[in-house]
Amino acid sequence: MLAKLIAVGPHDDLNSAYDALVLVGNHIPQHVDGPLGDHLRRVASIDAGFNNSTQILVTDLAPASRLVVSPTGPLDRDQDDVRRIADAARAGLRQARSAGARRPALRFINTPQSGEFVHSMAVGLLGALGGLWEPLEAREHLGDDSCEPITEIGVSFSAGVDEARILHWVSAVEAGRRLARDMAGTEPERMAPIRMAELCEQAFTGVDVQVTIQDDVTAIQRDYPLMASVARASIPVPRHHPRVIRLEFEGEGPIQETLFFAGKGVSYDTGGADLKAGGHMAGMSRDKGGAAAVAGFLLTVGLLKPKGLRVVAEIGAVRNSIGAESFVTDEIITAHSGTRVRIGNTDAEGRLVMADLLSHLREEALEAVNPRLFTLATLTGHAGRAVGTYSIAMDNGPARSAGIAESLFKEGDLWGDCFALSRLRREDFEIVAPRTRADDVLSCNNLPSSGTPRGHQFPMAFLISAAGLTGHGRNAEKPLAYTHLDIGGSGVENGDWQHGAPTAAPIVALAGRWLYER
Repeated sequence: MLAKLIAVGPHDDLNSAYDALVLVGNHIPQHVDGPLGDHLRRVASIDAGFNNSTQILVTDLAPASRLVVSPTGPLDRDQDDVRRIADAARAGLRQARSAGARRPALRFINTPQSGEFVHSMAVGLLGALGGLWEPLEAREHLGDDSCEPITEIGVSFSAGVDEARILHWVSAVEAGRRLARDMAGTEPERMAPIRMAELCEQAFTGVDVQVTIQDDVTAIQRDYPLMASVARASIPVPRHHPRVIRLEFEGEGPIQETLFFAGKGVSYDTGGADLKAGGHMAGMSRDKGGAAAVAGFLLTVGLLKPKGLRVVAEIGAVRNSIGAESFVTDEIITAHSGTRVRIGNTDAEGRLVMADLLSHLREEALEAVNPRLFTLATLTGHAGRAVGTYSIAMDNGPARSAGIAESLFKEGDLWGDCFALSRLRREDFEIVAPRTRADDVLSCNNLPSSGTPRGHQFPMAFLISAAGLTGHGRNAEKPLAYTHLDIGGSGVENGDWQHGAPTAAPIVALAGRWLYER
C-alpha cells in the first residue's frame, strides 16, 4: 500500500497524530532549535559517530518517544549529489518501520534546495517511499498490514515551498514506480505474460489511459513475427502465451509532443536454444524491467494528466522458453517492417521483441505531432559492465539533434535517477550487417554482450535496421527521433538480479523531463 503523504506545519502538534519523528539532513544537531536541538547536541557530544549513521533515540521530545536521526553525510564534495538525501530518507523511514512506527513524521534539516539540489525534498520523499515497498508475492501471502505497515507520513516543508504540488507529484510518480516494481520484481509464474496484461488492466482502472490487450496468438504471429518467434516455445503452455499490451494517453488541449515507447517484457528468459548455463538463468524473471518501467511511466502520466502531451506505448509480454518449438540460430525471419532478420543468438531475444513493436510505432509516428520514439529494456549485461548501476541513453541522428539523451542525462542528475550517455557509431552497424544476400540484418553475434566490444551500443543499430528506421535518419525526408534506453545496469538495486529490489528506473527521470513543467 502506498503511504499517504500529509503536509504538517512547523508548529503542529505531532504527538497526537504521529508515532515517530524522522530527521533527515546534514549536521542535524546544529540546525534544530529548542529542547529537541539541545538533546541532539548532548547526544552528539558523547557520540563521535552520531553524524555518520542512522539511529533511533528514545526521548519524550518525539512522538511515541521514537526519534530517528538519519544523516545524509556531506553534500558539497565533487562526488555528492541529491541521491544522498534520498538514501538518508530511505534509511530513516525503514528504521522507523523497524521500530514499530505506522505514522511517522518526516523533517528535512539543512538540506539545500537550489542548483543541483533544486528537487531535494521531492527526491527525498521518493527515497523514503521507495524504501517501504515490499514484493507483491510477500504482500499477497502475508498481507499489506504485515509487509507495509506505514500508512501515512507527515511531511514538514520549508517556507515558500509549493507543498501541494510536491505531494501530488511525488505520489503520482511513486504510484508508477510501485507498478513497475510489482511487474518487474515478481516471479515468472505470478507475472507470466497473461498476468502482466491483467495487472495493467487492474492498475489503469479509473485512470485516463486506454488499455488494449492483443491476446490472439494468430494475430501476434502475423503482426509481430519476431516477437512470435521468441514466444514459439511457450505456445504449447497456455498460461505462458504472449500478449501485446498497448497503453495510450492523450492530454487536454492541442498536442505539442508525442512520445512512443516500446517496452521489453520478457517474463522469463531461459536464453532459448542458446541456453543460459552455469547459473546465469537466476534472476531472469526481472528481464521484464523495461516493460515494467513503461507501464509505470504511463500510470504516472495518467495520474498527472499533462496538457498537450500524447503518450503511446506497446509492451511485448513474452516468455523465452526452450523446447521442441524453440527458434534457433541461423533462422531468417521477416520482421513486421519487411526486414529479413537472421538470428545470431536466441539469447538476444529482447531486441527481437522490441523491433516489431518499434516498427508499429514508427508507422504511427509518421503521422504524429513532434514524435519521439523510445525503446526501453533490460537489454544487455554489457550495460552494467560498462557503466555500473546507471541507465544508458543513446540517440539516433534526429534525436541527437534534438538533445533527447542529453536532456535525460541532465534531468536524471536533478532527480536522482541518473543516466550515462553512449553514442551510436558506424562500427555498430557493421556488426549487424548482413553477410549474404539472403538476409538484411544479423540480430546478434554468438557471444555474450558482456564479452563483445560495444556490446550495449550495437543492439540499437539492429533495432534501427529491423524496425524500418534506417530511412528516417537526419538526412531523410521524414526524420524520426529515436532514443534507446538500456537499464541492464540500473534495473535492480546493486546489480543483484536475483535478489535486489527493482529500481523502476528510469521513471523519475522521464517524468522530470516530460511531466514536471507541464
